[in-house]
Amino acid sequence: MNKIVKAHLALLTVNLIYGANYSIVKKLEHYIDPFALVLIRVVVTMVLFWVTGLLVRDKEIEKKDFRKMMLLGIFAIALNQLLFIKGLFMGNAINAAIIMIFSPIVVILIEILFLKEKAPLIRIAGIVTGTVGAFTLLLFKPAGASGNSLLIGDILILINCISWSIYMVMVKPLMLKYKTVTVVKWVFLWGSMYVLPFAWSGIRAFNISGMGGVEWACMAYVVVGSTFIAYYLNTYALTELSASIAATYIYLQPVIAALFAISMKQDSLDSVKIVSALLIIIGIYLVSRSRKPLEKVAIVEVSSESDED
Repeated sequence: MNKIVKAHLALLTVNLIYGANYSIVKKLEHYIDPFALVLIRVVVTMVLFWVTGLLVRDKEIEKKDFRKMMLLGIFAIALNQLLFIKGLFMGNAINAAIIMIFSPIVVILIEILFLKEKAPLIRIAGIVTGTVGAFTLLLFKPAGASGNSLLIGDILILINCISWSIYMVMVKPLMLKYKTVTVVKWVFLWGSMYVLPFAWSGIRAFNISGMGGVEWACMAYVVVGSTFIAYYLNTYALTELSASIAATYIYLQPVIAALFAISMKQDSLDSVKIVSALLIIIGIYLVSRSRKPLEKVAIVEVSSESDED
């Protein structure tokens, strides 16, 4: 098997992992506090990245960059993870997956507003189309208490999406300066410290004895699979494939999330979800057409839920 085929298989695996992650997280909502789950996830991943970092030689980090990494810990870990898991516990898997693919459009909007990038008509059309898709999903909700909870959950996912997009814009200069593991291990270290005060009470109340084999398998999937393994497979794929090719795989996530959620009887597909997803995908396509190949790396990197995942 040649390297190109392996890279495509790696990207397919990454998006399968992310797509299934939404439903697997939902399986844990009755067993653990959402913030406690976040703390376990980021601490274990942080340790894995620091162990991996021992095998990677890099130059010494400048003091000004340490301050940037401290700030990135807020956007990439604290806000991103706390809001994602809490929002997913309150909402549903398909909605969350659809909202998360809105991230590339948010990245481009931030670059236009704060980095003064050009905004040709096709890019503006893409931003507007994608935004209409996202807000269609937010505004058309079922009535009643469950509808209110779903709305709040989706809003938390959207804020998480914005937080992750800010991180992707801010981290790019550091990724060009240092190796990936060097940046990520420090971001996770600071992020773990920020999460701890919010998650401590949930950790103390965590009933380990209530977890069965299935729940522990789900926990391992969320903690290791959808963060550490998926991140490295994505990085490997980008060594063989262009960013623009890899970017197309993000469209698989809501499809995979929908299949898993429906098969596990956690959610159902309706016309609002379909229309919202199509509008966001059309929006991503339009803004991608107006970007240079090197600029499209932001679109690829956002495909991680958050952690894209």
